[in-house]
Amino acid sequence: MPEISRFFGIIIRMFVEVGEPHHTPHFHAYYQDEVGIYGIDPIELLAGNLPRRQRRLVEAWSKLHQDELKKDWRALQKGCSPEPIAPLK
Repeated sequence: MPEISRFFGIIIRMFVEVGEPHHTPHFHAYYQDEVGIYGIDPIELLAGNLPRRQRRLVEAWSKLHQDELKKDWRALQKGCSPEPIAPLK
């Protein structure tokens, strides 16, 4: 699963199987042993869980980069690699 960003110990990844029907556009956020799966439009936690601080960081980051997340999702649907997205600083 390609990594598209990393910040404050959180790893953001996005994966699609080309040609396979996939659910709503989403990304995975990993922090230690926890994972949260977030929808892109709207930004919302779909499954999993993260500690509150990390959940808020992921939500803030994804709102800042929502257009880039959509672009990466479309690229993956076409079989292309996603572009890295700037981390929170």
